[in-house]
Formats: sequence, structure tokens, C-alpha cells
Amino acid sequence: MTTIAQELAPTGVLRAAINLGNFLLVTGRSEAGDPQGVSPDMARAIAERLGVPVRYVPFAGPGALADAVDDDAWDIGLIGAEPSRAEKIDFTPAYVEIEASYIVPAGSPLRTIADVDQPGVRIAVMARSAYDLWLERNIRHATLVRATSIPNAVQRFADEGLEALAGLRPGLITDLQSLPGARILDGRFTAVQQAIGTRKANVAGAAFLTAFVEEAKASGLVARLIERHGVAGRLTVAPPGRDD
Repeated sequence: MTTIAQELAPTGVLRAAINLGNFLLVTGRSEAGDPQGVSPDMARAIAERLGVPVRYVPFAGPGALADAVDDDAWDIGLIGAEPSRAEKIDFTPAYVEIEASYIVPAGSPLRTIADVDQPGVRIAVMARSAYDLWLERNIRHATLVRATSIPNAVQRFADEGLEALAGLRPGLITDLQSLPGARILDGRFTAVQQAIGTRKANVAGAAFLTAFVEEAKASGLVARLIERHGVAGRLTVAPPGRDD
């Protein structure tokens, strides 16, 4: 454990990068201003297992969090695992999954997820979100219209008359309230895999984190955190990771 703690908390404190932009995983703030939610609690549990304090390093969005791996700003980062991010970050298997789908406007001829990827369809999406990175790799015919935030993506979808709005299903359900006649397409185009990452150099630390996540899912810890923070039905405990 000494080697692992030295890798993951070289300063004696586990610096845990938290994506404040994920409203399902960060659901509030403590009186001291620390983020609260499933991902901060996962970070705290890891620190407790290592026997060190935790210090949260907040980021407004996942893109900035991923970029900061080069700046020695954090020891572990809790964001969606994506291939482009995995070039510099070693990720655990997912601990929770969040479905991503589309909203289409009233009267839209688009009926299925597959219908969206065709010429002339413009998809509003939050830039550098995990589902944006998935769309960038997989969309062949439609056009991605990137926005700086989720509210900005919703605004552009409405103001510019775009054909689709991509997002996490729980957020899309809320967005419908401000989009009369709009509807969410059935199914999903992906499920965002929320995981825990660390620098590539932390080989022993990465193995420890993978084992911790698998134990947290199997023991019911992740399910209990989902219940504790009131996001049951919106977050799903991820299935066991693959055996390599």
C-alpha cells in the first residue's frame, strides 16, 4: 500500500479532480464549499482506503479536467472514460453509466436514434462532454453544433431551430420543460461510462483504483451512494468490468 499511496497521493493528500458540470454526480455543496455527490464520495472513500486526507480540485467541465492531467493539478480524476482521454489517462472500469439520447423539436420527422445521423441534421451538444467525444467519433453525416455549456446547447437548439439536441437522458427530461412540443427519442446513442482516472505513470495506483471500483460495485457501495444523493433512476450502477 505504501507504493500505491506514494503514486496516488505523493503530497500526502489525495487531490481528487471533480467535474462540477455533471449535475448527477455532483448534487450540492457542503457548508465549507466542498462538492457533494456520488463522485466526491467515491473520492473520499478512496482516500480513506489509502489512509490519507482528500482535497477536491473542482473543474467547471470535463474537458478542462482532462487537460489538467499534464499540469500535475490532480492525482485522480472522476470523469467519463473516453478513448481520446485515455491517451493520457488510465481509467478504471465505469462505476456508473448514464444514458445519452436526443431531443427533437415539435413536428420533427426524426423518429429513431439512427434517423439523426443524416445530411442536413444539426445536433446541438456541449463541447468536450463525453457524449460529444462519442458523437465526434461516430457521426458520419449530421453536423455537430458545439456549445460552451449545457444551458447554451439548449439555447442554441431552440434559438437556431436545430434538428436535434444531444444530452444525458436525465438532463433532457428537465430540458423538455422549456421546449414545448419537443420529445426525447427512444433508446440511446451511447451510455457515458463514468470512471476514475490517473496518470499513465501510476501503474500500481491504476490497478488499485480498478480493484476498488469493482469492489465498490459488488459490495453495494455505489448503489448506496446513488440512493443517498437522490439520483436513483437517473444513474445506473455499471456492470462488472471485463477480465483482461
